[in-house]
Amino acid sequence: IGRLILRSTKSWIITRRDYCRVVVTGIGIVCPLGVGRDRVWKNLIDGKCGISPVVGDGYESIPCKVAAYVPNDELDLNKRFTANELRTLSKSTLYALVAAEEALSDANWKPNDDKDKQRTGVAVGMGMIDMNEVIHNGTALQTQGFNRVSPHFVTKLLVNMPAGHISIKYGLKGPNHSVSTACTTGVHSIGDAFSFIQRGAADVMICGGTESVISPLSIAAFSRIRALSTKFNDKPTEASRPFDSQRCGFVMGEGCGLVVLEELNHAISRKAKIYAEILGYGLSGDANHMTAPGKDGMGAMECMQASIDDSHIHLEDITHINSHATSTPIGDEIELKAIKQLFGDHSNNIMITSTKGSTGHLLGAAGSVEAIFTILSCNHSLVPPTINLSESIDNDLDIVANVTKKWLKNRRIAITNSFGFGGTNASLVISNFIL
Repeated sequence: IGRLILRSTKSWIITRRDYCRVVVTGIGIVCPLGVGRDRVWKNLIDGKCGISPVVGDGYESIPCKVAAYVPNDELDLNKRFTANELRTLSKSTLYALVAAEEALSDANWKPNDDKDKQRTGVAVGMGMIDMNEVIHNGTALQTQGFNRVSPHFVTKLLVNMPAGHISIKYGLKGPNHSVSTACTTGVHSIGDAFSFIQRGAADVMICGGTESVISPLSIAAFSRIRALSTKFNDKPTEASRPFDSQRCGFVMGEGCGLVVLEELNHAISRKAKIYAEILGYGLSGDANHMTAPGKDGMGAMECMQASIDDSHIHLEDITHINSHATSTPIGDEIELKAIKQLFGDHSNNIMITSTKGSTGHLLGAAGSVEAIFTILSCNHSLVPPTINLSESIDNDLDIVANVTKKWLKNRRIAITNSFGFGGTNASLVISNFIL
């Protein structure tokens, strides 16, 4: 039944953590590559890119002119939501509701029974608030007075509102949790949901990250700290280029990725389809700098090691890593250094990719969208490409460049990494499902 723990009393005790397996039974995604699991996955493995010139006014003096938007021709929010919903909900929440509907429908899990509702929870977070809302309401207060501040201002900004609206819409009364850990938000949300199921707080969780903050102010702010790509404004689809010698910063994106996690016996009992299994979850802190990882790569290395330890597998079992690599000069190198240090000679046997070349960096949604890509990689035996990789910064490692690669393993085990400002790190170990 799993691992047994020997206590100092010499008695054997089995804990829920030791026998509880957690699987993925539903997927919902809204991102720059499109809307819906199948469309997004096809575009990803075909090497498509969702980055375009920035849209709207206010970018004239800002050096970065590219961003990765959810395509309007695939997601017409005006057709999906009422005028009142569009007025009172943030775009991050709207994206989350679209992804939640797909994920729960995909899992065939919209409980009507009170007990099932009580055993189903939500863990959805976002990394940033909508700066346009702050500007609009702040200006209204200063120029027109108190009565012009929107009564929906607070509920549009609070980071737990996407989780709250999903819970309310579907009557889900289990854990109602929200994470805000910058670019690590999506992985932390899935990892925390995984933990909730393992310790018995829920049987089913819908979880992930959502983000929609592209605006002149947000792009200006990241440009001021020289984090964004500026050298490919005239070639937007080439602007995000992880692991490439010409990389010069990340491209801001938006979207939402949500998954339905489920306790294995619960999923089997209702004959749910299973995409993959979550094996382990690891966390660490760099304790180094607010925006830069430690040059020794220890934070990344320790959270990957923690996720492997939590999975009770060996380093050599990992044969794919969906890396955090955002296309920044420092971060990409440090992540590869951490992989080499942790895995040693085995690092040459690991297929490494960064899907941010295709999607840009979705900030708080990045980790969960990339977890979905890792889940689908495990499920379909395919590793998507790192596009725009013309001259690699490391020729020793197997970085999957420009063309999708087959994953010829019966047991396909991967790590997906996310690292955020403030030095917060998380990794998930994901595997194809084998009963």
